[in-house]
Amino acid sequence: MPLRHLTPRDQALFWQYGRGPTVPVPDPLVHHAVERHAMATPHAVAAEHRGATITYGELNRYADGLAARLVREGVRPGDHVGLFAHRSIPLLVGLLGTLKAGAAYVPQDIGLAPAAQLGHVMRAAATRVVLTLSEHAHRVPRQQGVRLIALDEPAAYEGGPMAPEGAPPTVGVRPDDGCYVLFTSGTTGPPNGVEVTHRNVANLLFTGPGGLGVRPGERVAQLLNIAFDMAAWEILGCLTHGGTLVIRGKDIAEAARTADVLIATPTVLSGIDPASCPRIRTVAVAGEPCPRPLADRWAGHAAFHNCCGPTETTIVNTMRRHRPSDALLTIGRPTPNNTVYVLDEHRRPVPIGAVGEMWAGGDCVSAGYLGNERLNAERYAPDPFLGGDRRMFRTRDLGRWTPGGDLEHLGRTDDQVKVRGFRVELDSVSAILESVTGCARAVTLRRDARTLVSFVCPADVDPEKARGAVAAALPYYCVPSEVLPLAFLPETDRGKIDKGALLRLAEQREVVPR
Repeated sequence: MPLRHLTPRDQALFWQYGRGPTVPVPDPLVHHAVERHAMATPHAVAAEHRGATITYGELNRYADGLAARLVREGVRPGDHVGLFAHRSIPLLVGLLGTLKAGAAYVPQDIGLAPAAQLGHVMRAAATRVVLTLSEHAHRVPRQQGVRLIALDEPAAYEGGPMAPEGAPPTVGVRPDDGCYVLFTSGTTGPPNGVEVTHRNVANLLFTGPGGLGVRPGERVAQLLNIAFDMAAWEILGCLTHGGTLVIRGKDIAEAARTADVLIATPTVLSGIDPASCPRIRTVAVAGEPCPRPLADRWAGHAAFHNCCGPTETTIVNTMRRHRPSDALLTIGRPTPNNTVYVLDEHRRPVPIGAVGEMWAGGDCVSAGYLGNERLNAERYAPDPFLGGDRRMFRTRDLGRWTPGGDLEHLGRTDDQVKVRGFRVELDSVSAILESVTGCARAVTLRRDARTLVSFVCPADVDPEKARGAVAAALPYYCVPSEVLPLAFLPETDRGKIDKGALLRLAEQREVVPR
């Protein structure tokens, strides 16, 4: 028995805390939910972008025409269709049409992804068709046997631009077929494609709190890079519930001002003033640790959900509504039909309250990496707790259960570094810095084997005061040699803090350790 080394109390709490509620998901095919809204309210606005709109009826009709064209091109369930475009209304047509044809969509921002990356994605996902817009077609690498279809040309749609009235193509899609393939950022090597199924996505979107209570007619902002899995939460979370997707242009804050629901990384959210968003009722953040001041600020205006989960566990697999009066900012408990285990290096559960590595189980666990069996064996494993053919995923996040049964996120395993021979959790240092009056964001990085360097925002934060706060709270080896105030922290194209750029900045400034 995998729990016999625990006390009877910890054995009971292992399941009480670690297992989300069991909730039925009647129809786990994502596009079916969009089709139901198209039939019920065909004139409701599905999306708007730069003054243009599309209704649910129009979106569904265009997608049917595209699906018929894709089927004619030989696309079948289990295939992958490239979706290389910008945030736009045609992108939504391409996404829904791909799902109706039974394939998984593979999104890449055509304006940000270099040609080499697009070529790698096409090869790794074995795409037979790539959807794009005519103005960007020249950016798509030419590969033998790959058909390029421009979504803004009438020929993309079987039967003309609006497709003839009648039944859409009949395709046998199963819950365990792919819904989308997301590629990791590739910061530590070639990007890896993660296949996420309809069952995975439906389990988050069609249960609470992952559905975020989106109701027909409510406005959901689409702010994030389409190649980032949280953009799937924005897009599919809106369209499957009958909302109106507010697709941003260059101004993020402008889209947020008219939205009811925001999904963002803490870095993106920190650039939006809650006072300028009177409609906002729900906010969800994930992708990186959220500073407590940012959470408190937004929780005073809206229902604020702090969430956690890598792409491999379908966007997020833990959530908690945070309130400013809470003693801790936690990532909550497993979402429905999911589990979280806090394990030691031998994959054995640690006692409640002890620090370990979080493994995720249940319906959130994705189908795995495309063409990378070595990495699949390293990160996915049989789930000894649920048994059967269930699998669990190694998140590489550190955490512990609070006495009340919430998960406290303690950083990444790769954010635990050795400095002067001592183990330091970088996020713990940053959390102290973010408690300093006036400090909105902080990042701490290891510069070499003996020194840490921290970056704080905004530029008027007193570096000596910030450094003193760390010295007062943590051992000497945790104190950064320098605290560098910046007007803003650089971001990656996925809306997270760019740590590589910060290290390069520190080198350019030739910081001398004290």
